[in-house]
Amino acid sequence: MQPSQSQQHQPEITPQLVAEHGLKPDEYQRILELIGRVPTFTELGIFSAMWNEHCSYKSSRLHLRKLPTKAPWVIQGPGENAGVIDIGDGLACVFKMESHNHPSFIEPYQGAATGVGGILRDVFTMGARPIACLNLLRFGAAEHPKTRHLVAGVVAGIGGYGNSFGVPTVGGSVNFHTRYDGNILVNAMAVGLAKTDEIFYAKATGVGRPIVYLGSKTGRDGIHGATMASASFEANAEEKRPTVQVGDPFSEKLLLEASLEIMAKGCVIAIQDMGAAGLTSSAVEMGAKGGLGIELDLDHVPCRETGMSAYEMMLSESQERMLMVLDPAKEAEAEAIFVKWGLDFAVIGKTTDTKRFVVKHNGRIEADLPIMELGDEAPLYDRPYVLTPKKPVIEPTSVKAPMSNADALVHLLGTPDLCSKRWVWEQYDHLILGNSVQQPGGDAGVVRIGDGPKGLAMTTDVTQRYCEADPAEGGKQAVAEAWRNLTATGALPLALTDNLNFGNPEKPECMGQLVGCLQGIGDAARALDFPIVSGNVSLYNETQGRGILPTPSIGGVGLIADVTRTASVAFKSAGRAILLVGETAGWLGQSVYLRDICGREEGAPPPVDLAAERRNGDFVRGLITAARVDAAHDLSDGGLAVALAEMAMASGIGASLTLDLGSHPHSVLFGEDQARYLLTATPDEAARVVAEAGDAGVPALIVGTTGGDTLDLPGEQPVTVERLSRSHEDWLPQFMSGPDVVSAYEGH
Repeated sequence: MQPSQSQQHQPEITPQLVAEHGLKPDEYQRILELIGRVPTFTELGIFSAMWNEHCSYKSSRLHLRKLPTKAPWVIQGPGENAGVIDIGDGLACVFKMESHNHPSFIEPYQGAATGVGGILRDVFTMGARPIACLNLLRFGAAEHPKTRHLVAGVVAGIGGYGNSFGVPTVGGSVNFHTRYDGNILVNAMAVGLAKTDEIFYAKATGVGRPIVYLGSKTGRDGIHGATMASASFEANAEEKRPTVQVGDPFSEKLLLEASLEIMAKGCVIAIQDMGAAGLTSSAVEMGAKGGLGIELDLDHVPCRETGMSAYEMMLSESQERMLMVLDPAKEAEAEAIFVKWGLDFAVIGKTTDTKRFVVKHNGRIEADLPIMELGDEAPLYDRPYVLTPKKPVIEPTSVKAPMSNADALVHLLGTPDLCSKRWVWEQYDHLILGNSVQQPGGDAGVVRIGDGPKGLAMTTDVTQRYCEADPAEGGKQAVAEAWRNLTATGALPLALTDNLNFGNPEKPECMGQLVGCLQGIGDAARALDFPIVSGNVSLYNETQGRGILPTPSIGGVGLIADVTRTASVAFKSAGRAILLVGETAGWLGQSVYLRDICGREEGAPPPVDLAAERRNGDFVRGLITAARVDAAHDLSDGGLAVALAEMAMASGIGASLTLDLGSHPHSVLFGEDQARYLLTATPDEAARVVAEAGDAGVPALIVGTTGGDTLDLPGEQPVTVERLSRSHEDWLPQFMSGPDVVSAYEGH
């Protein structure tokens, strides 16, 4: 069937227009060969949307296939709106992480807000009710003129959407680095609960079934949003503001309730969120997954603006919209439910047996394309890559301490990366729904499952400086740290989601970072029985040729059998013995001490021994679930001294460190050796733990005692917990109290 060519209003398809749509000349040639003619303007837009990096993963699919995605508890791995794992008692946990990096740099409030909205839809599209959100944020250097403005907007956007929608934000991660000056990262994660036998999928089935548009009306916001997300920023990034969507959390809340209600009534055959590439992506994916054709009549699409063209309707990324294939016998019932909730409900097409994607508007055929090639058979590239050369190991003896260890600790606690992020998370409602067991600021968020004893722990993390120095080791460490964060609460880590943020994959060095990180992520996920069940890839994160640090964000979820038997970071009382689990060698390469105290951002990152991670973590988890220890914290940035200070500051209780620090105390205090935890227990229990650890092949020793109001480090003047806390808490509020921060967001 030939599309209508009577399109006076549509531009001529020129090489320049093709390039503006993000398609390479060879990709356009493939389109010509595929359809045997010049595409219409609408068809060019559809190919642009479906074949861009953001939707097709054309540079990463080859390598993503190597990741471990299966386990007995995995119900649904990658390929759907979100991953699904079995958590027992007939319940499933549904979760995913996605990026909204480019939109958040251009328009931070709406970019971040719609990132939260999009990931929430991914979760409830599967039939799950969202119970928690998390995020991972990366901003430019504090001294960059845009950083304060971007932090204010992003945090306000996340809080504005999540708080209004009514889901708690229970965890996150915030870092600063000059490599994010022109390209911040906003990664949002959502977690939901569903019944294991009531999971909904995007695969369309049955011929002649109605395709129904649900939710809010379609406007011109977000057109080419997915294409923008698949391109580097140049000097004119601000001009892309019209491609940022506008969110309405109250409409999304209505959409959630209406969607779950029609699912419960058995109306839904298939469902897909309208996210990146909007109506195009959702319709094509449903048809391609089911091996069916899709026919749409855009005359029936609810629009909030007059005179919208087929091109605009197909590429709009207006928020709070869904596409469903309904049981024809239940159509009237489904419509009544959506009308009750005050949302649009319109039959805009049907499934066919043609395997064609046909779009009609105003009586004309605007697109007629092969659906499989648009969806599951988009271009796949095996891009050339160069692996990152290994960095030299920095011996502790070669690093001279420029100040006292006590002063170094106070300074580190007040740096942008290690300072308290209370200013951020206090703008998020982390208590709504009433099931939050641990508030942000600890190792992981903990949420109770309903009224029973069970809970879920969840975290987001990555140490991007490790990934830059050694991608494979950094990828391993990101997974291992997420695993440790969950373990430190007493949770059994079950599965992870990832958000792979990298620069331009057409640069071999950058592609090498992606390949290396995926190798490390895969190795760690296999060794720790921590499969990847969902994820997102965000490439072309660079501005005027300068790429971000490789940042493969890891979101982990773990199961807690009894939330009354969890551990938290804070010391619980004085007179407790402090135990250090894990081997300490004083590794300073790529440490924050080396960077922020010595001014050296260099060296190999700490190696990750996955067998030791597993052995030490399993041992610690056993202690927590048996209620033998009452505080636990994994060691990461800043090493032993920073972890000890964080436990003291969280409680207001001091501690005395009695560990022999040897001839290079700063390396023992601030080295970032992996697979380590700090625990507290009664002195008698601590002695028993050390003996059992020896039998289990786990390094463990008593290194101090809790009590008093100071932190006492060997050979140093005592530092009051109050002084540590002041340094820790002051930096971010003082930074954010600069001029012209709040005024831009008062209207939202």
